[in-house]
Amino acid sequence: MVYRACLATRLPLPCPLIPSAAACIARTAIRPRYYRFAGRLTAAYSRRMPGRIAPSTQPGSERESLEAWLEFHRATLLMKCQGLTPEQLVTASCPPSRLSLMGLVRHLTGVEPWFHDFDGEPDMGMFEGEEMFEPSIEHVERDFANYRRSVERARAAAAAHELDDVVAMPHWVADDQPREVRPTSLRWVYQHMIEEYARHNGHADMIRERIDGTVGD
Repeated sequence: MVYRACLATRLPLPCPLIPSAAACIARTAIRPRYYRFAGRLTAAYSRRMPGRIAPSTQPGSERESLEAWLEFHRATLLMKCQGLTPEQLVTASCPPSRLSLMGLVRHLTGVEPWFHDFDGEPDMGMFEGEEMFEPSIEHVERDFANYRRSVERARAAAAAHELDDVVAMPHWVADDQPREVRPTSLRWVYQHMIEEYARHNGHADMIRERIDGTVGD
């Protein structure tokens, strides 16, 4: 019984046997306090990361929440690339997948233009004649610069519009069908970009761990 109680509360197994009343207190009082404490530690750790700020749990508005989560995920992608050599950044470390950290950076450079459509300016054309998911060592510095330019343009385009503003954009309906132009709100673009980054940051977690064993959020 004591063993089951300790598993339920995720506390270390005690040396003396704990009376059932004490186990009940652990479940109802200690465990919630432990999780609140662990949550504060995680948030504090995230806030100390250079360029990465944990989104508020009480955002003042929908837009504040969307912007905060997107910036968090942008910073997470770059964090996964910190401290690696160009050779490591272009390494596809999880075969048979061809994905590499630099390939993800290049891909998301090309996804940020969902926001660019709101400024009406021409495409940036950063990877002309290149396969997006096949980065090269000699282009690593250029590719990071392109990513930063793409993000800065995305921020500026979004800042000039409201969430309900709509632009006609082509969307993939199915792999075997042509793209279909649909009215698309800035709100949808924020939601889509958060989903896009969250998905690929999961890939980045595994790629980085296979390269040098680094783990973390």
